[in-house]
Amino acid sequence: QVQLVESGGGLVQPGGSLRLSCTASGSIFGIGRMGWYLQAPGKQRDLVASITSGGSTNYADSVKGRFTISRDNAKNTVYLQMNTLKPDDSAVYYCNANISRTKWNLNTYWGQGTQVTVSS
Repeated sequence: QVQLVESGGGLVQPGGSLRLSCTASGSIFGIGRMGWYLQAPGKQRDLVASITSGGSTNYADSVKGRFTISRDNAKNTVYLQMNTLKPDDSAVYYCNANISRTKWNLNTYWGQGTQVTVSS
């Protein structure tokens, strides 16, 4: 069994910062691409940022220059540093990872989501 557990969400004022963390645990052979997605009420789930096992990153245009994704492969953990937060950033943020439990398979896993609310 594999689990992704997120932490770090909460309420922050506009212009503030938050750092999200997501740790994978369980029977893991290897982890490939990891990412963060957001889903606002009534909207689809959209990519915020992703990072490969080699460290290559990709960002949504709306967060470029404000958010930074990073990972610690030794800890099976991905982070999302969010700066200069705006009310439009408010959403549930989900962690996503491509994880191999054996040498021959690869599956996509999701965390349970963490709420980020940006409001004064």
